[in-house]
Amino acid sequence: MGKLIIYGETDFAPLAAAFCGEFESDCDLSAEIVTVDEAEIRRLNRELRKTDSVTDVLSFPSLDGIFGKKLIKEEFPADLDEDGNLFIGSIAICVKRAEEQAVEYGHGTERELNYLAAHGICHLLGYDHMTEEDKSVMREKEEKVLSKLGMVR
Repeated sequence: MGKLIIYGETDFAPLAAAFCGEFESDCDLSAEIVTVDEAEIRRLNRELRKTDSVTDVLSFPSLDGIFGKKLIKEEFPADLDEDGNLFIGSIAICVKRAEEQAVEYGHGTERELNYLAAHGICHLLGYDHMTEEDKSVMREKEEKVLSKLGMVR
């Protein structure tokens, strides 16, 4: 069972550790999380998703069709990072939206940033929320991971 390593300027190491046991892999996984301002998240959303608006989080998975599957390093030789970890993708989080949503939902910014990061990681692992059933499965995983950090609603 591998662990998750998160690269970025913000320390999401506790969140990465909370994902331990939440996926199957024969190697360590890595992901990148960057925090951005409203102009940058809007640009990314417009250019990559054809949606010209500010959003809270965007995920860019590097692997397709992996939901619920054991990740085997040798099956993804082109997706290894420089340390030999299986790179699952990148996440961009808009800090201003996270701060606004924390106020709106009545909890702290740290919890909101961790929620958005967990949401993004779930997307990188193949979770989605296009149907109510998929949304329920994804929310359950997000809340399970956040509860390991003591960040319950």
